[in-house]
Amino acid sequence: MKLELRFFATFREAAGGKIVEAEFADGSSVGDVLLDLESEYEEMAGRLIVDGGLAPQINVLKNGREVLHLDGLETSLEDGDRLSVFPPVAGGA
Repeated sequence: MKLELRFFATFREAAGGKIVEAEFADGSSVGDVLLDLESEYEEMAGRLIVDGGLAPQINVLKNGREVLHLDGLETSLEDGDRLSVFPPVAGGA
């Protein structure tokens, strides 16, 4: 299946662009895709999944909905879905 992956801030730099289209095995879950991303992009390794769960302060959206409000890492994906990955953000005054 083909997914549209959208990366923000430091993850955009790691992936080499804001939007990447990639192929994954049919029936892949969000967790499967994140593990693949950690393997493919060195700068993401260990930053998406920690101790079997979504890393703290990471936001992952499936078609605009936070996966933590769906089935978390077990959220199923289908051909054409959009997965957006946001790193922790800090700042302000």
